[in-house]
Amino acid sequence: MKRGLVLLLVLALAFGVMGTALAENEKVVITIATGAVGQEYQLSVEAAQRYMELHPDVEVKVLVTPDLATDRLGLYLQFFEAKSSEVDVYQIDVIWPGDLAEHFVDLYEYGAKEVVDQHFPALIENNTVDGRLVAIPWFTDAGLLYYRKDLLEKYGLDVPKTWDELEKAARIIQEGERKAGNPDFWGFVWQGNAYEGLTCDALEWIASNGGGSIISPDKKITINNPNAIEMLERAASWVGTISPPGVIGMSEEDARAIWQAGNAAFMRNWPYAYSLGNAEDSAIKGLFDVAPLPAGKSGKGAATLGGWQLAVSKYSKHPEIAADVALFLASYEEQKIRAIKGSLNPTIKDLYKDPEVLKANPFFGRLYDVFINAVARPSTATAPKYNEVSTLFFRAVHSVLTGEKDAQTAIEELELDLQDLTGFEIGQP
Repeated sequence: MKRGLVLLLVLALAFGVMGTALAENEKVVITIATGAVGQEYQLSVEAAQRYMELHPDVEVKVLVTPDLATDRLGLYLQFFEAKSSEVDVYQIDVIWPGDLAEHFVDLYEYGAKEVVDQHFPALIENNTVDGRLVAIPWFTDAGLLYYRKDLLEKYGLDVPKTWDELEKAARIIQEGERKAGNPDFWGFVWQGNAYEGLTCDALEWIASNGGGSIISPDKKITINNPNAIEMLERAASWVGTISPPGVIGMSEEDARAIWQAGNAAFMRNWPYAYSLGNAEDSAIKGLFDVAPLPAGKSGKGAATLGGWQLAVSKYSKHPEIAADVALFLASYEEQKIRAIKGSLNPTIKDLYKDPEVLKANPFFGRLYDVFINAVARPSTATAPKYNEVSTLFFRAVHSVLTGEKDAQTAIEELELDLQDLTGFEIGQP
């Protein structure tokens, strides 16, 4: 775009006449960096098209980013280090606002005050740093247990409510299905690769067993305790028994591929896998349901709080338009479309009462408590060092899963590393 026209656009925005001063062939380009897990990319492209139909003077491009959150963060940091204007809107993880706040505009200055009350207050609080709203919630997540209804009925089993029950059911179904002629069948698939996803899975195991949340909200390192160690030893025992040896290299989509092909009895994953599992080309269409994750010694299951937000880069050449795009994508109507088509949990409270949303995703209403009571990772207490904390944690857990270290040794070393990194005191969960 010519410099003169850019100046004209800036002036037009300043006087609130956006969209009236540009010729058809001089569009402002807004680039959104989004995920491509499940249907995310397609849904983003469709939403971008709807925005462009309403704003013919704007072209919205969708940039696909790595599936693994750790890799995605690495890419983002490269853009930020260069103060690049190539990306205007970033899809950011629920754990990143504290660490990345300095790179984003305050959306309160771009119209967000009118819509924040629609969203879950906890997410707005999570995305508010020093009074600045650095991201608008887009969809929320919590870990779920996917189970095969037909196979539980076939083997006379109930939906497992504890890890003991899950292990027993997984073993029975796995042995039965293999004897019935499917040697590739496994009992339980999940995310065991060394990345942020493993932090989510392991936090669920440990919290469900009364082992705390790695670092407490009052900044005490709590991970070195018998319940956490016991649970990691249990998870390591799944590898190669009820879970495939390759689970230590799996992310969300790897687990979903096995599950959706009909080769697993149980899967831990996020809500996005629900609509895909019921797609026409799915081998398990209509054969599964979801439930809260099993409980350990605490007596109740724990689901890690996940979810993604939209943040506008302060290096954008068009922050006003970028913010308008972000707020459009996070609006009631757009979140409704994403919920119905992609089973992506809305962050707008009223959508959990919407009949069309509940018809597409019956579990949204049934598991509402799971979503609003999910366990948060210690990103607030450790900001701006959460990414380093999580990396130390998932590497320690991965060393246990691979048999490189026993759980006691790995956790003791992790505790020392966390002390060196954060300077926090030792505490109890």
